[in-house]
Amino acid sequence: MARLAGTSTAVVSYVINNGPRPVAPATRERVLAAIKELGYRPDRVAQAMASRRTELIGLIIPDARQPFFGEMAHAVEQAAAERGKMVLVGNTDYIAEREVHYLRAFLGMRVSGLILVSHALNDHAAAEIDAWDARVVLLHERPEAIDDVAVVTDDLGGAQLAVRHLLEHGYEYVACLGGTAETPAVGDPVSDHVEGWRRAMQEAGIPTEGRLFEAPYNRYDAYQVALELLAGPDRPPAIFCSTDDQAIGLLRAARELRIDVPGELAVAGFDDVKEAALTDPPLTTIASDRSAMARAAVDLVLDDGLRVAGSRRERLKQFPSRLVVRRSCGCE
Repeated sequence: MARLAGTSTAVVSYVINNGPRPVAPATRERVLAAIKELGYRPDRVAQAMASRRTELIGLIIPDARQPFFGEMAHAVEQAAAERGKMVLVGNTDYIAEREVHYLRAFLGMRVSGLILVSHALNDHAAAEIDAWDARVVLLHERPEAIDDVAVVTDDLGGAQLAVRHLLEHGYEYVACLGGTAETPAVGDPVSDHVEGWRRAMQEAGIPTEGRLFEAPYNRYDAYQVALELLAGPDRPPAIFCSTDDQAIGLLRAARELRIDVPGELAVAGFDDVKEAALTDPPLTTIASDRSAMARAAVDLVLDDGLRVAGSRRERLKQFPSRLVVRRSCGCE
Protein backbone atom coordinates (compact mmCIF):
# COMPACT_ATOMS: atom_id res chain seq x y z
CA MET A 1 0.00 0.00 0.00
CA ALA A 2 2.83 2.41 0.86
CA ARG A 3 4.48 1.60 -2.50
CA LEU A 4 1.22 2.24 -4.38
CA ALA A 5 0.71 5.56 -2.57
CA GLY A 6 4.35 6.54 -3.07
CA THR A 7 4.98 7.13 0.62
CA SER A 8 6.27 5.40 3.76
CA THR A 9 4.48 2.82 5.89
CA ALA A 10 4.57 5.28 8.77
CA VAL A 11 2.59 7.86 6.80
CA VAL A 12 0.07 5.17 5.83
CA SER A 13 -0.31 4.38 9.53
CA TYR A 14 -0.87 8.05 10.34
CA VAL A 15 -3.69 8.21 7.79
CA ILE A 16 -5.35 4.97 8.93
CA ASN A 17 -5.16 5.89 12.60
CA ASN A 18 -5.81 9.61 12.08
CA GLY A 19 -2.50 10.47 13.79
CA PRO A 20 -0.44 10.84 15.83
CA ARG A 21 1.27 13.09 13.23
CA PRO A 22 -0.44 15.26 10.60
CA VAL A 23 -0.35 14.28 6.92
CA ALA A 24 -0.42 16.71 4.01
CA PRO A 25 -3.81 16.74 2.21
CA ALA A 26 -2.36 15.59 -1.12
CA THR A 27 -0.50 12.70 0.51
CA ARG A 28 -3.60 11.72 2.50
CA GLU A 29 -5.61 11.58 -0.75
CA ARG A 30 -3.02 9.26 -2.35
CA VAL A 31 -3.10 6.95 0.67
CA LEU A 32 -6.89 6.88 0.74
CA ALA A 33 -6.96 6.11 -2.99
CA ALA A 34 -4.54 3.22 -2.44
CA ILE A 35 -6.67 1.92 0.43
CA LYS A 36 -9.73 1.95 -1.81
CA GLU A 37 -7.95 0.31 -4.73
CA LEU A 38 -6.55 -2.50 -2.57
CA GLY A 39 -9.78 -2.98 -0.61
CA TYR A 40 -7.88 -2.67 2.67
CA ARG A 41 -9.76 -3.05 5.96
CA PRO A 42 -7.92 -2.21 9.20
CA ASP A 43 -7.50 -4.99 11.76
CA ARG A 44 -9.26 -3.43 14.75
CA VAL A 45 -8.24 -6.28 17.05
CA ALA A 46 -4.56 -5.77 16.26
CA GLN A 47 -4.95 -2.01 16.70
CA ALA A 48 -6.59 -2.54 20.07
CA MET A 49 -3.82 -4.86 21.22
CA ALA A 50 -1.19 -2.35 20.21
CA SER A 51 -2.88 0.63 21.85
CA ARG A 52 -4.32 -1.35 24.79
CA ARG A 53 -7.64 0.36 24.05
CA THR A 54 -10.59 -0.69 21.88
CA GLU A 55 -13.10 1.46 20.04
CA LEU A 56 -15.68 0.26 22.57
CA ILE A 57 -17.48 1.91 25.47
CA GLY A 58 -18.96 -0.30 28.16
CA LEU A 59 -22.43 0.59 29.45
CA ILE A 60 -23.81 -1.17 32.53
CA ILE A 61 -27.48 -0.59 33.36
CA PRO A 62 -29.96 -2.21 35.75
CA ASP A 63 -32.61 -3.37 33.26
CA ALA A 64 -33.01 -2.36 29.60
CA ARG A 65 -36.57 -3.73 29.64
CA GLN A 66 -37.59 -0.70 31.68
CA PRO A 67 -38.35 2.15 29.25
CA PHE A 68 -36.19 4.71 31.06
CA PHE A 69 -33.04 2.58 30.88
CA GLY A 70 -33.81 1.45 27.34
CA GLU A 71 -34.11 5.05 26.20
CA MET A 72 -30.97 6.03 28.11
CA ALA A 73 -28.99 3.18 26.52
CA HIS A 74 -30.15 4.26 23.06
CA ALA A 75 -29.08 7.84 23.76
CA VAL A 76 -25.63 6.66 24.89
CA GLU A 77 -25.28 4.53 21.75
CA GLN A 78 -26.13 7.51 19.53
CA ALA A 79 -23.69 9.78 21.37
CA ALA A 80 -20.95 7.15 21.14
CA ALA A 81 -21.52 6.72 17.41
CA GLU A 82 -20.97 10.46 16.96
CA ARG A 83 -17.52 9.91 18.49
CA GLY A 84 -16.78 6.86 16.33
CA LYS A 85 -17.29 4.39 19.17
CA MET A 86 -19.47 1.32 19.68
CA VAL A 87 -21.25 0.36 22.91
CA LEU A 88 -21.32 -2.92 24.81
CA VAL A 89 -24.36 -3.17 27.09
CA GLY A 90 -24.70 -5.31 30.20
CA ASN A 91 -27.89 -5.66 32.29
CA THR A 92 -27.39 -6.27 36.01
CA ASP A 93 -31.06 -6.88 36.93
CA TYR A 94 -30.21 -5.03 40.16
CA ILE A 95 -27.91 -7.91 41.21
CA ALA A 96 -24.59 -6.78 42.72
CA GLU A 97 -22.68 -9.90 41.62
CA ARG A 98 -23.77 -9.37 38.03
CA GLU A 99 -22.58 -5.77 38.16
CA VAL A 100 -19.12 -6.97 39.24
CA HIS A 101 -19.20 -9.58 36.45
CA TYR A 102 -19.78 -6.96 33.76
CA LEU A 103 -17.22 -4.62 35.27
CA ARG A 104 -14.57 -7.34 35.06
CA ALA A 105 -15.64 -8.43 31.58
CA PHE A 106 -15.77 -4.95 30.01
CA LEU A 107 -12.63 -3.65 31.70
CA GLY A 108 -10.84 -6.85 30.70
CA MET A 109 -11.78 -6.09 27.09
CA ARG A 110 -9.87 -2.80 27.42
CA VAL A 111 -12.87 -0.63 26.62
CA SER A 112 -12.08 3.03 26.00
CA GLY A 113 -14.20 3.86 29.02
CA LEU A 114 -17.09 2.69 31.12
CA ILE A 115 -20.45 4.35 31.76
CA LEU A 116 -22.10 2.94 34.84
CA VAL A 117 -25.75 3.21 35.87
CA SER A 118 -25.40 1.51 39.21
CA HIS A 119 -28.05 0.64 41.76
CA ALA A 120 -26.08 0.88 45.02
CA LEU A 121 -22.54 0.17 43.86
CA ASN A 122 -20.95 -2.10 46.46
CA ASP A 123 -17.39 -2.24 47.78
CA HIS A 124 -16.47 -5.20 45.52
CA ALA A 125 -17.48 -3.27 42.41
CA ALA A 126 -15.65 -0.17 43.62
CA ALA A 127 -12.51 -2.23 44.25
CA GLU A 128 -12.75 -3.67 40.73
CA ILE A 129 -12.82 -0.19 39.24
CA ASP A 130 -9.85 0.92 41.34
CA ALA A 131 -7.86 -2.19 40.39
CA TRP A 132 -8.14 -1.41 36.69
CA ASP A 133 -7.64 2.34 37.14
CA ALA A 134 -10.43 2.69 34.62
CA ARG A 135 -12.11 5.71 33.11
CA VAL A 136 -15.56 5.54 34.65
CA VAL A 137 -18.47 7.95 34.49
CA LEU A 138 -21.53 7.44 36.67
CA LEU A 139 -24.80 8.16 34.89
CA HIS A 140 -28.22 8.80 36.45
CA GLU A 141 -27.17 7.48 39.88
CA ARG A 142 -24.27 8.39 42.15
CA PRO A 143 -23.51 5.70 44.73
CA GLU A 144 -21.42 6.70 47.71
CA ALA A 145 -18.94 3.83 47.24
CA ILE A 146 -16.90 5.63 44.56
CA ASP A 147 -16.14 9.24 43.75
CA ASP A 148 -15.91 9.16 39.96
CA VAL A 149 -17.39 11.87 37.76
CA ALA A 150 -21.19 11.69 37.61
CA VAL A 151 -23.84 12.96 35.20
CA VAL A 152 -27.24 13.25 36.87
CA THR A 153 -30.48 15.18 36.75
CA ASP A 154 -31.97 17.32 39.52
CA ASP A 155 -34.03 14.50 41.01
CA LEU A 156 -34.84 16.23 44.27
CA GLY A 157 -35.88 19.51 42.66
CA GLY A 158 -37.87 17.73 39.98
CA ALA A 159 -39.89 15.78 42.53
CA GLN A 160 -40.65 18.99 44.38
CA LEU A 161 -41.95 20.52 41.13
CA ALA A 162 -44.33 17.61 40.55
CA VAL A 163 -45.69 17.52 44.11
CA ARG A 164 -46.11 21.29 44.33
CA HIS A 165 -48.05 21.19 41.06
CA LEU A 166 -50.41 18.53 42.42
CA LEU A 167 -50.93 20.48 45.64
CA GLU A 168 -51.71 23.63 43.64
CA HIS A 169 -54.74 21.78 42.29
CA GLY A 170 -56.13 21.86 45.83
CA TYR A 171 -55.75 18.20 46.75
CA GLU A 172 -55.77 17.65 50.51
CA TYR A 173 -52.49 15.76 50.34
CA VAL A 174 -50.28 13.81 47.93
CA ALA A 175 -49.22 10.24 48.65
CA CYS A 176 -45.97 8.84 47.26
CA LEU A 177 -45.00 5.55 45.66
CA GLY A 178 -41.34 5.31 46.63
CA GLY A 179 -38.87 2.48 46.22
CA THR A 180 -38.46 -0.71 48.22
CA ALA A 181 -36.61 -1.58 51.40
CA GLU A 182 -33.53 -2.28 49.24
CA THR A 183 -33.48 1.23 47.74
CA PRO A 184 -30.28 2.99 48.88
CA ALA A 185 -30.86 5.91 51.20
CA VAL A 186 -28.15 8.02 49.53
CA GLY A 187 -27.14 8.47 45.89
CA ASP A 188 -30.23 6.83 44.39
CA PRO A 189 -32.64 8.91 42.27
CA VAL A 190 -35.73 7.33 43.83
CA SER A 191 -34.50 8.27 47.30
CA ASP A 192 -34.16 11.85 46.05
CA HIS A 193 -37.66 11.70 44.56
CA VAL A 194 -39.04 10.64 47.92
CA GLU A 195 -37.10 13.39 49.68
CA GLY A 196 -38.40 15.94 47.15
CA TRP A 197 -41.97 14.76 47.84
CA ARG A 198 -41.38 15.03 51.58
CA ARG A 199 -39.98 18.57 51.33
CA ALA A 200 -42.85 19.80 49.13
CA MET A 201 -45.37 18.39 51.58
CA GLN A 202 -43.58 19.94 54.54
CA GLU A 203 -43.44 23.31 52.78
CA ALA A 204 -47.23 23.13 52.48
CA GLY A 205 -47.57 22.18 56.16
CA ILE A 206 -48.98 18.75 55.30
CA PRO A 207 -47.95 15.62 57.28
CA THR A 208 -46.26 12.79 55.40
CA GLU A 209 -46.62 10.05 58.01
CA GLY A 210 -48.40 6.99 56.63
CA ARG A 211 -48.49 8.43 53.12
CA LEU A 212 -45.32 6.87 51.66
CA PHE A 213 -45.81 3.42 50.11
CA GLU A 214 -43.13 0.97 49.01
CA ALA A 215 -43.31 -0.21 45.41
CA PRO A 216 -40.90 -1.83 42.94
CA TYR A 217 -39.75 0.39 40.09
CA ASN A 218 -41.39 -1.59 37.28
CA ARG A 219 -44.99 -1.26 36.15
CA TYR A 220 -45.94 -4.90 36.65
CA ASP A 221 -45.11 -5.13 40.35
CA ALA A 222 -46.21 -1.54 40.98
CA TYR A 223 -49.57 -2.46 39.47
CA GLN A 224 -50.06 -5.11 42.16
CA VAL A 225 -49.17 -2.62 44.90
CA ALA A 226 -51.53 -0.05 43.38
CA LEU A 227 -54.46 -2.49 43.27
CA GLU A 228 -54.24 -2.98 47.02
CA LEU A 229 -53.68 0.71 47.75
CA LEU A 230 -56.52 1.99 45.56
CA ALA A 231 -58.99 -0.64 46.74
CA GLY A 232 -58.38 0.25 50.39
CA PRO A 233 -60.56 2.49 52.57
CA ASP A 234 -58.08 5.39 52.63
CA ARG A 235 -57.46 5.95 48.93
CA PRO A 236 -55.31 9.07 48.43
CA PRO A 237 -56.71 11.96 46.37
CA ALA A 238 -53.38 12.32 44.53
CA ILE A 239 -50.25 10.17 44.11
CA PHE A 240 -46.73 11.07 43.05
CA CYS A 241 -44.89 8.06 41.60
CA SER A 242 -41.10 7.94 41.74
CA THR A 243 -40.93 6.48 38.23
CA ASP A 244 -43.18 6.67 35.18
CA ASP A 245 -43.21 2.88 35.07
CA GLN A 246 -44.80 2.85 38.53
CA ALA A 247 -47.32 5.45 37.34
CA ILE A 248 -48.21 3.36 34.28
CA GLY A 249 -48.91 0.38 36.55
CA LEU A 250 -50.96 2.63 38.85
CA LEU A 251 -53.05 3.95 35.95
CA ARG A 252 -53.80 0.38 34.86
CA ALA A 253 -54.93 -0.52 38.39
CA ALA A 254 -57.16 2.58 38.55
CA ARG A 255 -58.77 1.67 35.25
CA GLU A 256 -59.52 -1.88 36.43
CA LEU A 257 -61.06 -0.53 39.64
CA ARG A 258 -63.10 2.00 37.64
CA ILE A 259 -61.46 4.96 39.39
CA ASP A 260 -61.58 8.06 37.23
CA VAL A 261 -58.22 9.75 36.64
CA PRO A 262 -58.02 12.68 37.25
CA GLY A 263 -61.62 13.10 38.46
CA GLU A 264 -61.21 10.87 41.51
CA LEU A 265 -57.43 10.43 41.58
CA ALA A 266 -54.61 12.65 40.32
CA VAL A 267 -51.31 11.06 39.25
CA ALA A 268 -47.84 12.36 38.41
CA GLY A 269 -44.68 10.44 37.58
CA PHE A 270 -40.98 11.01 37.00
CA ASP A 271 -38.81 10.34 33.89
CA ASP A 272 -41.04 11.34 30.93
CA VAL A 273 -40.55 8.08 29.05
CA LYS A 274 -42.09 8.13 25.59
CA GLU A 275 -45.09 6.08 26.74
CA ALA A 276 -46.05 8.79 29.24
CA ALA A 277 -47.66 10.81 26.44
CA LEU A 278 -49.72 7.79 25.33
CA THR A 279 -51.20 6.60 28.64
CA ASP A 280 -54.91 7.08 29.36
CA PRO A 281 -55.01 9.83 30.45
CA PRO A 282 -51.61 11.18 29.35
CA LEU A 283 -49.24 11.32 32.31
CA THR A 284 -47.99 14.48 33.97
CA THR A 285 -44.34 13.87 34.75
CA ILE A 286 -40.85 15.27 35.23
CA ALA A 287 -38.46 15.28 32.28
CA SER A 288 -34.71 15.63 31.90
CA ASP A 289 -32.61 15.94 28.77
CA ARG A 290 -31.45 12.32 28.38
CA SER A 291 -29.75 13.00 25.06
CA ALA A 292 -27.64 15.79 26.55
CA MET A 293 -26.85 13.67 29.61
CA ALA A 294 -25.76 10.74 27.44
CA ARG A 295 -23.60 12.99 25.27
CA ALA A 296 -21.99 14.51 28.37
CA ALA A 297 -21.26 11.05 29.79
CA VAL A 298 -19.67 9.86 26.53
CA ASP A 299 -17.60 13.03 26.19
CA LEU A 300 -16.39 12.72 29.78
CA VAL A 301 -15.50 9.05 29.55
CA LEU A 302 -13.43 9.65 26.41
CA ASP A 303 -11.65 12.69 27.86
CA ASP A 304 -8.02 12.01 28.82
CA GLY A 305 -8.35 14.53 31.62
CA LEU A 306 -11.29 12.77 33.21
CA ARG A 307 -9.59 11.57 36.38
CA VAL A 308 -8.46 14.94 37.65
CA ALA A 309 -8.40 16.19 41.20
CA GLY A 310 -11.32 18.25 42.37
CA SER A 311 -14.07 18.48 44.91
CA ARG A 312 -17.08 16.18 44.78
CA ARG A 313 -19.22 19.11 43.68
CA GLU A 314 -16.85 19.89 40.79
CA ARG A 315 -17.06 16.27 39.64
CA LEU A 316 -20.85 16.36 39.44
CA LYS A 317 -22.56 17.49 36.23
CA GLN A 318 -26.22 18.07 37.04
CA PHE A 319 -28.89 18.71 34.42
CA PRO A 320 -32.13 20.54 35.30
CA SER A 321 -35.52 18.85 35.55
CA ARG A 322 -38.69 20.31 34.07
CA LEU A 323 -42.38 19.69 34.64
CA VAL A 324 -44.35 18.24 31.72
CA VAL A 325 -48.05 18.90 32.31
CA ARG A 326 -50.62 16.50 30.87
CA ARG A 327 -54.14 15.46 31.93
CA SER A 328 -53.44 12.92 34.68
CA CYS A 329 -52.91 15.69 37.26
CA GLY A 330 -56.21 17.44 36.53
CA CYS A 331 -55.01 19.95 33.95
CA GLU A 332 -57.02 20.20 30.75
